[in-house]
Amino acid sequence: MILIKSKKEIDFIRESSKIVAETLQLVKRYVKPGISTLELDKIAEDYIRSNDAIPAFKGYSQAGSRSFPASICASVDEEVVHGIPGNRILKEGEIISIDIGVLKNHAYGDAALTVAVGNISTEKIKLMEVTEKSLYLGIEQAVAGNHFGDISNAVQTEVEMNGCSVVRDLCGHGVGKYLHEDPQIPNYGKPDTGPKIAEGMVFAIEPMINIGTFEVAVLADGWTIVTADEKPSAHYENTILITANGPEILSLTNDLR
Repeated sequence: MILIKSKKEIDFIRESSKIVAETLQLVKRYVKPGISTLELDKIAEDYIRSNDAIPAFKGYSQAGSRSFPASICASVDEEVVHGIPGNRILKEGEIISIDIGVLKNHAYGDAALTVAVGNISTEKIKLMEVTEKSLYLGIEQAVAGNHFGDISNAVQTEVEMNGCSVVRDLCGHGVGKYLHEDPQIPNYGKPDTGPKIAEGMVFAIEPMINIGTFEVAVLADGWTIVTADEKPSAHYENTILITANGPEILSLTNDLR
């Protein structure tokens, strides 16, 4: 069931999403060669907790998986999503996708972005640009009366037109009282399909895009998802609210470039 949020619920989701956005921008400023993903995780957790909020990912589990042990997902190069922060040191030329969730007042916010570690290849620059653009093209389709398939198709069209591939095993999702709610929002599909979008819905659109094959695999840690061909992947995500005037981005992750 796709829930329509009350004004109070929306206010709480907006606050959690704002903290997510601020945390992402803070962590982004620390991304550089020589820093560890664990250090980035600590920076994020300290900031989230300083806002009387809880890192939503820490301790999270699904479908019988072991609890996620960190506050952020830090996915480097061929890691698509759910990378576990640790002692890995970032190197010049890598890209890192940072995914953050926040829980405050029983409401969640969720967003992600990909950051260059120093100077990166033109191929990786293009991957990041295509992924980010596909996110915003998807958001443009998130208007009351459209179908969720319109979002999916907008993302897929932009990505495949630029020679990249859409990860098909992962998708966007509703956000609110729970971190993952209905509906599931694939990043591929046909227009005019799926449920209709309605005012008061809140959900996260999150393209996960690969340079090579769309196929992925899960590492032995049970969380980290990687590209099957070990080529780079990028990830951008925003939590949005459907209003009478169109989509409102609650997690402005790219406002402080």
